[in-house]
Amino acid sequence: MDSSDSNGLPLHQIIKRSEVERRLSFQTEYMTFKELGLSDALLKAVEELGYVTPSPIQEKAIPRVLEGKDVLASAQTGTGKTAGFAMPMIQLLTKEPPRSKRVIRALVLTPTRELAAQVLADIETYSKHIDLRSMVIFGGVKQSSQVNKLRNGIDILVATPGRLMDLQNQGFISLRDVEFLVLDEADRMLDMGFLRDIKKIMGMMPAKRQNLLFSATFSREIRTLANGILTNPVTVEATPENTTAELVDQFIYRCDAKRKTELITKLIWDGNWHQVLVFTRTKHGANRLTEKLNKAKITAAAIHGNKSQNARTKALSEFKDKKVSVLVATDIAARGLDIPLLPYVINFELPNVPEDYVHRIGRTGRAGASGQAISLVSADEEEYVRGIEKVLGMRLEGTVIEGFEPTKGPVEGGKKREQGRGGNNNRGGGGQNRNSGNRNGGGGNSRNFRRKPNNNSGGGSSD
Repeated sequence: MDSSDSNGLPLHQIIKRSEVERRLSFQTEYMTFKELGLSDALLKAVEELGYVTPSPIQEKAIPRVLEGKDVLASAQTGTGKTAGFAMPMIQLLTKEPPRSKRVIRALVLTPTRELAAQVLADIETYSKHIDLRSMVIFGGVKQSSQVNKLRNGIDILVATPGRLMDLQNQGFISLRDVEFLVLDEADRMLDMGFLRDIKKIMGMMPAKRQNLLFSATFSREIRTLANGILTNPVTVEATPENTTAELVDQFIYRCDAKRKTELITKLIWDGNWHQVLVFTRTKHGANRLTEKLNKAKITAAAIHGNKSQNARTKALSEFKDKKVSVLVATDIAARGLDIPLLPYVINFELPNVPEDYVHRIGRTGRAGASGQAISLVSADEEEYVRGIEKVLGMRLEGTVIEGFEPTKGPVEGGKKREQGRGGNNNRGGGGQNRNSGNRNGGGGNSRNFRRKPNNNSGGGSSD
C-alpha cells in the first residue's frame, strides 16, 4: 500500500505539492522585472499580464541582452525563453525614434509555423505600449497579404526560413538594416535541414548586429553554428541539458505493438483523460490513430506537416478550447505549440532520438502544475527505452496491463496491472462522447512567469 496523507494523496504527490507551495510562498527570493532594467512601458505590459518575477532564463538572459551582448542560451520548452529575448530586444529597438520609413531592424527565425505565430503573439503583447510594428511570415498560406504588410513597413519580422528565402528572392524583403538576429529553437532548425538557408540569410544582413541563439541543447552542431554567428557570446542556461520537468510523472506500459490503439483507447476512457497530446513517429501514423480514436468516440485531431496551415490552426484551437480531447502530432509539428496546463502526454511510439523524448514530455508539468508522461512500448522499442534512460540518468518504471502483454521480447521489470493508470479515480466514462466540457485540469494563460501567490496555486506556461 502506498504511503499517503489523511486526504489519501500518495507520498510522492505530497512531496511535489509541498515543493510547489514552498516556491510560491517565498516570492521574495526572486528578482523582480523592474530590477532587470526593463522600461516602464514593458513593465506596464508585464503588470497587466499579472506577472511579478521572471523565470530563471529571463533573469539570466534579459540583463545580458540589454548590455548588447551576443547570447547563447540553453532553455527547454516552457521556460519562458521567448520573453528572455523579446523584451530586451524591444527595449533596445526603442532607443531610437521610429523612422519615417520603417525597415526590418529585428529578425526572429523559428523552425515551425506554430512557433512563429506564437512568438509574434508574445512580441505584440509585450510591445502593446510601444510604437513598434511586427509581423510574421511562414509558408502554407498565400503570400499576398504578407507582402502587402511588408510594403507598409515593419520593425520586427518573425519568420520561418523557407518563406523568408522565397520573399527575399522575389525582392519583397530587405535585411540590410537588421540590428538584431534571434535563432529560436536552433537545434530543431538544424534537425529540419535549415542550415543552408540560415547561412544564406546571414549573408543578407549587416556583419555588425546583435545575435541571440536559443536552443534546447548545446550539441556539437549547435556550438559549431554559434561559433559562426555569435561574437564573444555570453552563455546562459536555465536548466541542465536533457533534464525533464520536476513535476512530470513518467511511466511505461509495455504492450503488444498491434494492440497499442486498443490500449490507448482504454487508458483514455478508463482514466477519463482530457487534453491529451499524443506523439507518433509518422504523419500517416498520426492520421490512422486519429481516425481510430474518433471511431471510438474520443474526439481527436491530427497535426503534422502534410496538413494545411488552416487545418493545423483549427486543430490546435479546438484542442485548446476543449472541443477536441486528443491532439495527435509528430515531433516537428508539435514544436513550439502553446498549450497551457497540459496534463497528459502519451508517446504512442517512442522517438528514435532520446533527446526528442525530453522535448515531448516537457510539454506537461509546467509552472508548478503536475503532469503525466506515458509511453506505450512494444518489444522492438526496448532499445529506445535504454537510450532514453541513459540520457535521463534514471530508470523508467514500467508495467503490463493484463490482456495487453507483449507477444515477444523482454518484459523487464514489468508488473501486471488490471486497469489503466488513472483507472482508480472512479471517473471512468463509459459510453459518453469525449467532447465533454468536464475536464481534468483547468485552463490558464500563464506565460512562463512566476505569478503572485493565490489560493489557486500553479498555472500554465508556454514559450
